[in-house]
Amino acid sequence: MEAVFLILGLLVVFMALGVYATVKAVGAARRGVDRTITQARRTVEDTTLRAKSYGQLGVGGELAQLRLSLRTSMRATEEALRAGVADDASLSESLGLFDRLSVYGRELDAELKALEREPDKATVTSRLPGLKERTAQITRSADALRWAARDRARKFADDELSALNAQIDVEAGALRHWTTGPEELVAGQGPRQGRGPGAPGERSAEPDTPEAITARDPRQSTTCLWQKTARPETSN
Repeated sequence: MEAVFLILGLLVVFMALGVYATVKAVGAARRGVDRTITQARRTVEDTTLRAKSYGQLGVGGELAQLRLSLRTSMRATEEALRAGVADDASLSESLGLFDRLSVYGRELDAELKALEREPDKATVTSRLPGLKERTAQITRSADALRWAARDRARKFADDELSALNAQIDVEAGALRHWTTGPEELVAGQGPRQGRGPGAPGERSAEPDTPEAITARDPRQSTTCLWQKTARPETSN
């Protein structure tokens, strides 16, 4: 009887785990679908704004150009900071500042979008100078954060490359200082003399010659990873 209860308990546990895994999988799939839909909508909206900014004259074209400039700058900065914070924790503060800046950016984008449908074009025209100034302030701050993060990453990369080059120079110099064996001639002295041709266990006094450097057997060579044929790059 106890075995039956144990089996039933295990079945309940397995069923609960299966339901939990199913719910998690469905949630992950739904989030993936939501991200795909959001990206598709963003792409369509950006394409529409680009077409309006180049093909539409007057106030509508200027509003579209402001929105496109704002969205492009904010998105590029967000991608740069979120990608860099994984390797450089110091960028977390910059990311926090960008999140605060994004609040103003979203408010401005919503205002510009509403003005695109505004029938009173004269009022919109009168407000354009202020809208342009706000857009320039936000994009200027976003660009400053993005380029500062890139300059910081480049500086670290340059420092690491300089240190690596110095280590390689030291190693290359050490590799060139090979020895010629224990019988190397002493500078300024002639060859060593033996005790006589008949002395047992003695070698004839002959100048020592440097040991030859044996070439590496090509059959034993290995192929480095960077020597492998890389896959052809595809343009994004």
